[in-house]
Order: sequence, then structure tokens, then C-alpha cells
Amino acid sequence: MKDTIAVRKGEELNAAVLASFLREMLPDLPNAELEIEQFNSGHSNLTYLLKCGDFEAVLRRPPLGPIAPKAHDMEREYKILTSLQQYFPAIPKTYLFSDNESIIGSPFFLMERKRGIVLDTEFPSAIPYTEEIGRRISERMVDTLVELHSIDYKQTILAQMSKPKGFMERQVEGWIERYERAKTDEILEVEELKAWLREHIPLSNEATIIHYDYKLNNTMFSEDFTEVTGLFDWEMTTIGDPLADVGVALCYWIQADDPMLLKTAMGKPPVTILEGFYTREEFVRRYAEKSGRDVSNIHFYLTFAYFKLAVIGQQIYYRYQKGQTNDPRFAQFGVLVSNLIKHAMLTAKNS
Repeated sequence: MKDTIAVRKGEELNAAVLASFLREMLPDLPNAELEIEQFNSGHSNLTYLLKCGDFEAVLRRPPLGPIAPKAHDMEREYKILTSLQQYFPAIPKTYLFSDNESIIGSPFFLMERKRGIVLDTEFPSAIPYTEEIGRRISERMVDTLVELHSIDYKQTILAQMSKPKGFMERQVEGWIERYERAKTDEILEVEELKAWLREHIPLSNEATIIHYDYKLNNTMFSEDFTEVTGLFDWEMTTIGDPLADVGVALCYWIQADDPMLLKTAMGKPPVTILEGFYTREEFVRRYAEKSGRDVSNIHFYLTFAYFKLAVIGQQIYYRYQKGQTNDPRFAQFGVLVSNLIKHAMLTAKNS
């Protein structure tokens, strides 16, 4: 199953300039034409596949147009990947970072191309699906998150880059501010949701490495689904409350009996709706068993994760509304944001 497409119009890279730079920085680069394709997944940073002879690498850059302050920091993500890869083999190896915007128009970094299966809305037709496979994938997703949360962050660069104390308070206020800066439409429930979040922040003194965008289509599996061979999109990684990471994972983990507004929020529902995949309750139960953590306040973290995802969608929709991106996928993001905020409020009320 091919995971790349031809580069989208308006998102092209100057192959000649880029090739010249790479030959200077990577002396062993084969003397062949540089081929560039684009990974179709993701709605934020742009990711490209570079091929030159038998050499392959992935280039990651920020989205086009103005971006929110402190967002899409390529150098920060590059440093995190470089620091963590010795503790977490699923992280791609890093090759180089450049802040020379004359090369492709923005800072970027180059990393290893991982091989394996990435699941999203469809199961590969070449692999017969069984409920046992669904359970196996679910278990690996939970156990990989537990493994990440067990790494001693004080041995990594994140110890100097993050402030664990007061994490959830800063998160709630920070994402509310981001929403206000990118606001376009009036959504009735948003004021009530903001007030609920501020009033229900859990007290937590625990801090771990958190990926903070942990989901199925950021994860790569071996062909038998017994091993996670890749984990991607580390842009939001920090030190914070591990249950915030679980909340994000749960907000993407759609199950078969979810309301349609949630199942179709990002388009087609993910494969997690198939029989055999964990429910969110089963996901949380296994996480609690494997990590030993108290998950009694998980409803708050899930509610906040829905709001956080709505804000990310709102930032993208704002850029689309302002003409800063022409990607047609973003035209309906206003509906996505409204649906996620309404569902977050329902989650809060039903907790």
C-alpha cells in the first residue's frame, strides 16, 4: 500500500537547491537524481519522502503561511528525536537540521525512513483482519505508551526544555488562549466548556515524557503487528502529566458505538471501530494495570483532549479562512471544531 503521493500544488520543494545542500551535508549521498514525494497523512506539518539512488529519508517542515507563536518548532522536535532515540527504538534516527530558509523556504530536518504498516481508516486488503489482530494492536498501543512514560526524562534533553510544575494549569489556560487567537465562528458551548475545564483541573505531581499526539496513524507496526517499529510527529512532546497523554490517545480512539459526529469528525472513522479493537474503557484499564497509575480522573483528561483537538482544528481552519492555505481538506474544519467542542461538553457532563 503506497503511503506517498505526488507533491501537492503549492507545496513543492526546489529539488535542485535541496539536492545541492544535501550533497554538501551528506558526502556519501549517491550521485543520482533527487526524487521528491509527499506523505498524504497529517493536517499540520508537511512531510516529504526524499529518494536519491538507494538513499531514502524523510524531510519535515512547518506548514505554509503564518503560524502560531512557538508552534511547528523544527529545531526543538529535531533535538527531542535526537535525544530520545537511544531510549526508544521506534523513534526515527535523525540526520540533520537546517534553519537556512533559502533552501526550502523554512527550517526543516531530515530523519530516517521507517518501514512497516501504518493504519488509519482502512485495514490493508492484503492482510485478512481478525479480532485477534485488533486486540494485539490495541495491546501494543497501550504498552508502548506505558513504555514511553517509564523513561527517566531527567536523562534526556527534555529535562532542560520543559517545566513540569503546574503543567495542567498552563495547558488549560494556554489552549484557551490559542482558541481565542484563532476564533472564527461563534460556538454556543465553548464558554461553558472553558469554565468547566478551569474548575476541574486535577491535582497531579507526577511528570513523565509525554508524546502528546499519540494515535494510531502516528504509529507504525511490523507486518504481524507484534511490534511498534515507528512512532512519529513528536512536535508536541514535553514533560507533563502522563494522563494528559492517555487523554489524547483516547480522543483519537474511536469505538463502534460512538455518535456519528465523533466517528466522522476527521472524515472516515479509523479502524478502531472494528470488532476486536479495545474500547476506550479497555484501553484505560490496561494502561492502569500496566502502569500502576490511578486513572479515576481520566474523564477530565479526555474532555480536555477533545478541546485541545478542537483548538488544533480551529488554528488550521483560521489559516484556511485567511487564505494562508488552499488545501481543500480544511474547508469543513469549522464543522469539525464545532462537533468536537459539543462532544467535549457532553463528555464533561456525563463524567
